[in-house]
Amino acid sequence: MRLKIILLLTLFSTSLFAQRKPIPNLPEVSPEKVGFNRDSINALDDLIDNFEQRDYRSLIVIKDSKLALEYYYNSFWRNHIHDIRSAGKSITALLLGVAIQEGYIKDLNQDVYSFFPKDKYPSINEDYKKVKLIHLLNMVSGLDADSDNYDTPGNAGHWMAKDEWVNYLLSIPLAREPGGKWIYADINAVLIGAIIEEESGMSLKDFAKEKVFAPLDIKEFYWYTNASNQTGGAGNLYISALDFAKLGYLVSNKGKWGKKQLVDSNYINRLINENSVAIGDYNPLADGYGMLWYKSKRTFGTKEVEYLWASGNGGNHLVIVPEKNIVIVITSGAYGNWFPHKRAYLILGKVIQAIEKND
Repeated sequence: MRLKIILLLTLFSTSLFAQRKPIPNLPEVSPEKVGFNRDSINALDDLIDNFEQRDYRSLIVIKDSKLALEYYYNSFWRNHIHDIRSAGKSITALLLGVAIQEGYIKDLNQDVYSFFPKDKYPSINEDYKKVKLIHLLNMVSGLDADSDNYDTPGNAGHWMAKDEWVNYLLSIPLAREPGGKWIYADINAVLIGAIIEEESGMSLKDFAKEKVFAPLDIKEFYWYTNASNQTGGAGNLYISALDFAKLGYLVSNKGKWGKKQLVDSNYINRLINENSVAIGDYNPLADGYGMLWYKSKRTFGTKEVEYLWASGNGGNHLVIVPEKNIVIVITSGAYGNWFPHKRAYLILGKVIQAIEKND
């Protein structure tokens, strides 16, 4: 359907293509120029075009600091913003590195309690003196919260609809010692966002807009922020596929956009390399987890690669392959299903295998 859509857009809205302005610091090239086999790319395009499900939206590939692929499907286009769901957690982690670069936060070993004054947050639990930033980032906080268990007081179902949720979150006690068991819980990413908000004096949404989105020329986005100006750092971010890819490139490029260092480079190195196997078998496509990013090592054809990736419900993935200087974005709207994640893994493998042997 991709080629048909492009043809129709050309016939009925030729001005749309005139809007494809050059992207600063991200030049566009043909796939062959950066080492992809054209026949393999065409075959992948045909494969996606013939998916039975019509929820698939886009495939973006940046390689060697150049935009090599920008494909859209099923009536979606460059300016559409997508609900990337829990992949937003990984963006929140990236913003923590910006807060470090800006001098708001000094050390990932700082305890959570130290960021929230008792007189402002009287509900804060003493247990937070034991919970460090790195525990939140690695989903080993030990807090009584589990995204898959509504009976835990920290489950998002108990607080997400509140007009003010930070005071409630800070009352959540420990269920176990921090640093041990890995449990997927939205509270970890939201607390990271709340710390950035407390230290910067602005919502996470506005912090992202000023410190990252504006420099990257990201203009169209939506990030749910409650009545108390607290942003949902665990997800709730709507962004275009291309802008999603820009954020991945910021990680791949060690925090630099053009000549400006937006994210602390040491933090980026840790984000890429932090890898805890405490995740166990929670996600069969992941080998580890660290800094609110999944980590994997897989063989596709004859190519073995290590990569990190952000994952959101519906099949929304941002994949970074540092050793091959590749960023891949896959978006789809199959929310509430497992198949789009397996499909994204299939597409990832096809992209990796499309790289010529001399890469």
